[in-house]
Amino acid sequence: MSGVEEIPNEPADVKGDIEFDVEAEQHIEDDFVVDPTRYMFYRNRKEWADLEPVPQDDGPNPVVKIAYSEKFSDVYDYFRALLKNDEKSDRAFALTADAIELNAANYTVWHYRRVLLQALTKDLREEMRYITNIIEEQPKNYQVWHHRRMVVEWLNDPSEELEFIADILSQDAKNYHAWQHRQWVIQEYKLWDNELEFVESLLEEDVRNNSAWNQRHFVISHTTGFSDPAVLEREIQYCLIQIKKAPHNESAWNYLKGMLPDRGLSSQPGLLEKVLELKETHCSTYLLAFLFDCYEDALENSNQKENVDEEERKETLRKALEITELLAQEKDTIRKEYWLFLGRSLKSKYGPSSPSGEPLADDPEPSAPTSAQQDMN
Repeated sequence: MSGVEEIPNEPADVKGDIEFDVEAEQHIEDDFVVDPTRYMFYRNRKEWADLEPVPQDDGPNPVVKIAYSEKFSDVYDYFRALLKNDEKSDRAFALTADAIELNAANYTVWHYRRVLLQALTKDLREEMRYITNIIEEQPKNYQVWHHRRMVVEWLNDPSEELEFIADILSQDAKNYHAWQHRQWVIQEYKLWDNELEFVESLLEEDVRNNSAWNQRHFVISHTTGFSDPAVLEREIQYCLIQIKKAPHNESAWNYLKGMLPDRGLSSQPGLLEKVLELKETHCSTYLLAFLFDCYEDALENSNQKENVDEEERKETLRKALEITELLAQEKDTIRKEYWLFLGRSLKSKYGPSSPSGEPLADDPEPSAPTSAQQDMN
């Protein structure tokens, strides 16, 4: 009999359980790799074992420590390690996508991704598809639009931009980031054709779209300009038509004033008469304020003339003061003190004076409204 103790064979059912456990574990591992929705921490990935993660340093006594998720800390700890080593690799490029998914507003991640795009000569068309998806999810993010601009510059191809921006604006017609990008594309690549038509289509949908009004001014200022009398008259007529649609829309009045400052509001032939006509049927605080600006401009111009018709000047002053009184007492009472102050200022500056040149006793010097008065109003 041998001195070596013979170990009996394991029961068949125990052996079967062990084999099942091994197979199940392998199956779970396979599923973990195949299933992209199951996240594996970078610290547990064999291909990242060579990299020492760099934790965020909030100092010894952080005042308000942000409660980052475990996944967030894991991704950004390894991102900082890559940045520290200045690693330019495919795995670094892949990690930037994870970091962007967690925080698409992180400028440093986007900058590093651009460095990698060039260092690894990545497919820029693929990158355009990637950034398009990000913008569609986060259309009001500075960093994503800046990244798109850089890729468009590298490709030197703006062919997809106007259509893409129009699609974004169809979701929110006042998206500042989209408009900023559109202005850059148009100006950089001279894509002015049909832009006025695009703006008009937006104003037809919403005449109060101040972003579209701003774009209209931008386009004309950089193409024909407003110095051509035909262009100016066309734009005045366009404004007046839109004002009739929505008399209380400030955007149209701002546009009207914005294209006239070099010439002066009172110097455009026939404009004052047209606005007075409009006053009878489409009166608003903005219309009255525009009339006041016109009268004030006329008074200012009369000061620069040698031969001034005093009666005409008095009549212009009377009309201006009538407007301020109407606004203060009836149409814009919330700013009553403001309009009364403007009236006193105008009367002091252009009203009748004593022989010494000082304002008459019944025309007191204008005084700005006190803070208490402003609070009451």
